[in-house]
Amino acid sequence: MTSDKERENTLDKKTLVFGASLNPMRVSHQAVQRLAAKGLRVVAIGGRHGFINDVPIHREYQEWKDIHTITLYMGYKRQSEHIDYFLSLKPKRIIFNPGAENHELFMDAKEQGIEVLNACTLVMLSTGQY
Repeated sequence: MTSDKERENTLDKKTLVFGASLNPMRVSHQAVQRLAAKGLRVVAIGGRHGFINDVPIHREYQEWKDIHTITLYMGYKRQSEHIDYFLSLKPKRIIFNPGAENHELFMDAKEQGIEVLNACTLVMLSTGQY
């Protein structure tokens, strides 16, 4: 059973899903849905404007100030142009989902004191590790 304190801490974990897709078959789409269903604040950036339920997908960088976690759904080759943006958000954690592993960003983030994980957001949510 989740305590009020644990629930409050979960709600504080505003998550940026980077590489969000409008396609319901994509894992990034499912991640947005499941994060929101868990009561987390979710924001998303993807290749096309649209909505996943009530969560808008932005195409441009946003200047969010309170991002706790960035969960990546974009291959490392396409991430290089976004590294400065990711680090500028000063997240507490970056999750590299399968296929999004990036040694350069991993090391840069770690040097800045950001927790980095090669993990699956959906698995973390389903096992209570998020």
